[in-house]
Amino acid sequence: MAKRCEICGKGPQFGNNVSHANNRTRRRFNPNLQSIRVARPAGGSERLKVCTSCIKGGKVTKAA
Repeated sequence: MAKRCEICGKGPQFGNNVSHANNRTRRRFNPNLQSIRVARPAGGSERLKVCTSCIKGGKVTKAA
């Protein structure tokens, strides 16, 4: 599965590693995804990959 939040759609961003000699190589910054059980509005629960900013921001409700 892709490194993408299933709530907000946040995905990897790209940048450079920069050495002391100012050599640049490409790298990627992955979002901090956690696999959590989420309570669905219709009842029951589902396991989703959600970024920590969505968890902290209250965009998902954890299943009991």
